[in-house]
Amino acid sequence: MATKLNQLAIGEKAVIAGYEKKDQRYREKLLSMGLTKGTEITLVKYAPLGDPVEIEVRGFKLSLRKEEAEILTLEGGS
Repeated sequence: MATKLNQLAIGEKAVIAGYEKKDQRYREKLLSMGLTKGTEITLVKYAPLGDPVEIEVRGFKLSLRKEEAEILTLEGGS
């Protein structure tokens, strides 16, 4: 079942299933940061106003703006 990053609870894990067909620049930026299909991510925390969000991917922590994070399509969530 496809989900979005904003639907995960803190500490929840999911796998990147794909990307929305939005601005190509964001997709390329996410790919260059290691957010490739099949990669497991963990939601670490949300900023107090919800933007940015912090995730853990490939052993490092990464902050994404809400607009960038909306591009990701995720599977799972545990």
